[in-house]
Parts: sequence; structure tokens; C-alpha cells
Amino acid sequence: MKRELVRNIGIIAHIDAGKTTLTERILFYTDRGHRLGEVHEGTAKMDYLPEERERGITITSAATSCSWAGHRINIIDTPGHVDFTVEVERSLRVLDGAVVVLCGVAGVQAQSETVWRQADRYSVPRLVFVNKLDRTGADFERVVRDAGARLGARIVPVQLPVMGENGLEALLDLVEPRLLRFDSESLGRSVAIEPVPEALRDDLLLARTELFEALADAVDDFAEAYLEQDLAVPAARVHAALRAAVLGNRLVPALCGAAFRNMGVQPLLDGVCAWLPAPTEVPPAHGSRPHDGLPVQRTCDPKGPPCGLIFKTLWDSRGDLAFVRMYSGRLAVSDSLWNPRTGKTERPTRLYLMHADEREALESAEAGDIVAVVGLKHSATGDTLCSKADPIVLEGMTFPEPVLSMSIEPNSIRDKDELVRVLSLLSRDDPSFNWSVHPDTGQMLVAGVGELHLEILRHRIERDFRMAVRVGEPRVAWRQTIRQAAEGEAEFDRVLPGGKALYAALRVRLEPDAAAAPVRVELAVPPGEVPPIFLPGIEAALKSAAASGGRLGFPLSGVALTVLGGAAREQGSSEAAFAHAAQLALEDALERAGPVLLEPVMDFEIRCPQEFLAGVNADLNGRRARVRSVSAESDPVLLRGTVPLAEIFGYSTSLRSLSQGRASFSVEPRGYEPAPEGLADKLRV
Repeated sequence: MKRELVRNIGIIAHIDAGKTTLTERILFYTDRGHRLGEVHEGTAKMDYLPEERERGITITSAATSCSWAGHRINIIDTPGHVDFTVEVERSLRVLDGAVVVLCGVAGVQAQSETVWRQADRYSVPRLVFVNKLDRTGADFERVVRDAGARLGARIVPVQLPVMGENGLEALLDLVEPRLLRFDSESLGRSVAIEPVPEALRDDLLLARTELFEALADAVDDFAEAYLEQDLAVPAARVHAALRAAVLGNRLVPALCGAAFRNMGVQPLLDGVCAWLPAPTEVPPAHGSRPHDGLPVQRTCDPKGPPCGLIFKTLWDSRGDLAFVRMYSGRLAVSDSLWNPRTGKTERPTRLYLMHADEREALESAEAGDIVAVVGLKHSATGDTLCSKADPIVLEGMTFPEPVLSMSIEPNSIRDKDELVRVLSLLSRDDPSFNWSVHPDTGQMLVAGVGELHLEILRHRIERDFRMAVRVGEPRVAWRQTIRQAAEGEAEFDRVLPGGKALYAALRVRLEPDAAAAPVRVELAVPPGEVPPIFLPGIEAALKSAAASGGRLGFPLSGVALTVLGGAAREQGSSEAAFAHAAQLALEDALERAGPVLLEPVMDFEIRCPQEFLAGVNADLNGRRARVRSVSAESDPVLLRGTVPLAEIFGYSTSLRSLSQGRASFSVEPRGYEPAPEGLADKLRV
């Protein structure tokens, strides 16, 4: 298929905005699915994991492909829960466009802002689909207005909902003035196109004027047409202007509907094909040459040198999958590709076009395609696959850091090695998850971005790998930083039993550095003080000591470490001696710099009926929460603020009790902030 007729899009939103329901309707109307899957019934095709069907939420991004109006649309349905935002991050890294789903009642929610910022980071052109307009309290105009203010974008309606006695009855198309009615008996397949009734003429005139003025501001040649022809500008010219404005990220069209009631999906598909970019219309992929770091780029050219980015890996009993976005060239089964990070050659044994958990075999893929590859042995998420003769390392991705940890151990000591293998596989597939062994207790610890994240991973261990494990209670991943710059020094001078001497001396300097993630080590040792052979070991020892955290016992973050100098003896100096000296010098400097405990803090949104507001506020005060705003324009009231992660374990149960089950809340990571004085002493008890 011509590259100009391909669309790579993601469906992104806050949890429960209706992403998966919308995707299921898309599959139904494009004849990719023979029946409508429903999230609440556990029959949604895109939610194929048992946990997804049990909970009614999306946990892992799922890819599919369908055809509409002569175009091929590759879709990634992403999770909306904050614990799985890594899936949104790596999907947006490789997509050309996105549909942002907003709830017609709740409007812009916490995770709506998160996914919008993620799309901003990769400059992804977007459409907005305001969903659930069939529900009581839905207000399309309010949602669009609030979205523009909170998301910092110019969002302009291209449709209006037409409400009647029974709720949402039809859609008013502003681009090609007409009324769209969706037949309920055919489950929305049949769409009746009617003239705009006289009663809606004033609404149409006002909304089209706003749309045309926004397009005139965003697209110069449309401004000329608007001045000459006013609202009589042909629909084709309006579509062309919308496309130019969307591709330039100067304007975001807002469509509307009710996916669950089968309304508004086909016009959205038309908008995807008409306004979102083809792979040939996005900027070239940027990277660097691995041997000298010089910048280089790849355009979407099937005849160019092969180049693809692995944005996701997935363990599978039928063969591990690596999801690859091809940016240039062509990839066929058994082709040789080079991984610059590992220096290894990879040969895919199979290529697939994915439809959730189903696979459609392919012989080849080319620039602009998103495919699943089997047979890669030395590659991981974020790696580039390219030609060794014309190498490139593509720009990578950023992932959320774990903020919760818990202990884990197998039921049988014989399974310990197998558990290590399983945890290594899971951390390979999920960059927001990691595991470690506590240096003092030998206890295995797993870390993730939330309680649900860790719970789902435990279920995967038990279900997919058939391994019974015991886990501890989730614990906050505390950190520490420093108040001021300081220097420290240490001399390690020991004589071991048998008379062997160990000697090393080091001087180090610590400085606050917000850009260090988590620490940065620099070697500024004057020539002749420390033999160069020991410098790599000193750097590794300092990083290890920074992770262990000195007296407080929590990893350092936002700190720059500089090795200023040291001393060695011809007899007795060794890598082990310098490692000991490095740890002691760091601890000395850390005490002088004034360690500060950091705790993870979350942004929260709570929707609470007015009658329960006082009790909820009092409870938040007891949790060290800071309420930034209270929107009492409607009932329920919307509260926004920040709260330490340590204070909201099990909060959903408390909130249900305080509000008789009528309040809801959502959170998203904000970052680390200094903890109250004295809290570190309590944690060490």
C-alpha cells in the first residue's frame, strides 16, 4: 500500500474515558471484528489479558490494524491507569498521530493531562473525541473550553452534539454542513445524512464562524479564502486547512459522540484519514552515528537503509515478541540487522501484523509499518535496528521511575534461580519495573510505579510462569539529596590476616545537581595521585555507595560527585582498597552536606458530592495533603492538590467510606519533595 494511505495512531485518555470501547467500535465498523466487544462484559478484543477482562481496564497497549476509506489504519489502544503510563510513553514515541478521548461528563482528568504532555513531548498531532455525551451531566462545550484552558492548546469543534428528549440524537457537521443520525437497529452501521434543520441554523452559523476564524489564524492561505468567500469556502478547502493546522500542531479539531451508543465513530475515522499525517508527512527520525556521535536522520523511504526502533518487548510462550516501528528501508524475514548498543547482528525469524493477541504472518515490512518480530536474541526496549554499513542510534524514550517496592520470594527455595530469570524477563519488557537484592538482608525486592502495577506483575508471575510466590506489603521508594556542597575524605589502611596490606585514600566533593539522574560521577584526579587502572573501579564503587545511601540508607538523587584526588602505595593499593575508600569518603561528605530525605508526591483529583466535602477535606488534612483548588461550580465538587504517596495506601476504601461510595479519585506522579523533619528517624526505627 502507498505510504500516503497509512495512518499510525494511538487512542489515549484517562482511565474509563472509553478508549477501548471506541476501539472496539472502530474494529466493528471497519469489518475487523464480527461482533461488538464490550469492556463491561469482558469480551473486548483489545483487552485480551485475564486481568484486563476481570477488572474492565486496559493494562497493556494492544496493537491492531484495519481499513477505512482506502486507508490502512494501524491503531495502538493504550492504558489509562497511571500505573501503566509507560505503555502510553513508548507508544507515542513511534506513532504519527493520536486520538485523545475525553469524558463528556468528567472532562479533562489527571491522566488526560499526563497523556497530553506525553504527546507534546513527541510533537504528535492530535484529534479530540469527546465521548459519553449520552450520559446525564455531559456538556460538550464545557469540556472543550476546559480542555483548551488546562491543556494549553487551541481546541476547536468541528462537530456539535444535537440533544433531544432522549439525550444525544444526532451530530451537526460543521465542515460539510449536514446532520448525521446513527441507526440504532444496525448498531450504528447505517448513518443517515440530512439537511441542517432551520432550528439549528443559528448554532451552525456561530460554530462555523469560530472554526473558520481559528483556521484563518492557523493557516495563511485559508485566511485569504475566508476573506474572499466568508462561510462559503468549499468543504475541500476547509479539510485541507484542517489538515495543515493539525500537522503543524497549531490546532486540534474536537469531534463528539457516544461510542457505547454507537454514535460518532465513523466521522472520527473520516477525520483520522483526512487530517492526521501519513508516515511520509512526519519529520524525519533523528539519531546519531554510534562511532562519533554526529547527528543523522532517516526519512520514510522504503528504498533507504533499513532502520527501526524497538519500542516494546513481550515475553510469549510462542516466541518472544519485539514491536518495531520501521522508519526507513525494508525488513524481511531472515534479513540481517545490526544493534549498535550491543554490537550484535540480529536475524528475525518471523514477522507479524498484530491484532491484539492474534498474529498475521508477514513476509516483509517497510518504512512506516509497525510490526512484531520474533527471533531477536540481543535486543531490548529502546534499541535501534539498522544497517551495519549505514548505522544510526535513534533517540530513545523516557520512562517513569519506580516509587514503590515490596519483597518477593518463591514458595520453594529451589525456585529461586527461576524467579531471578522471570524477574529479569519482566524488567526487560517493562522499563518502569526493576528488581534487586538488598545488600544487607539478601532479600529480593521488586519496584514499580504503583500498587496495581506490582499486583499485576505478581499475577503474571503466578499465571504466565506458573510460579507461586510470597510478597510483602508495598513500601515507598524513599530517596535523599543534600542541602549544600561539601567535601569528604577517607583513608583505608588495613593489614589482613596473613600480613597482606590494603591501602587507598580518596577525596570527593558532593554538590546538589537537579539534572543528575540519579547521580553523576566525574573524575578530576590530578595526574600521579591515583593509578588510572583503578579509576573505573572507583567510579563504580561511588555509584554503588550512592545507591546504598549512607546513614539514612536511601539512594541519593540529584547529586553530582567529583573525585578530587587520592593517594596510593606501590604495595597494598588495589581496586578493593579504593572501593572501600570511596564508600567511606562519600559517607563523610554526605554527613557534611546535610542529607535531606525525599518522598514521592502525587497530584490528585477528587470528585466528591458537596454533602461529603467537609469529611473528605478533614481526612486529606490528616494525610499531609495540600489542596490547590476547589471547583464548586457544579456538584460533585472537584478538588485538586498534592499528597505524599505514603499517605494514600488504601485510600480508595477510605474515600468510599467517607462518601457512601459516591466519590472518586485519581492520582499521577508529581515528583520527589523534601519530607518533614524527623521522618527519616522514624523510618530507621
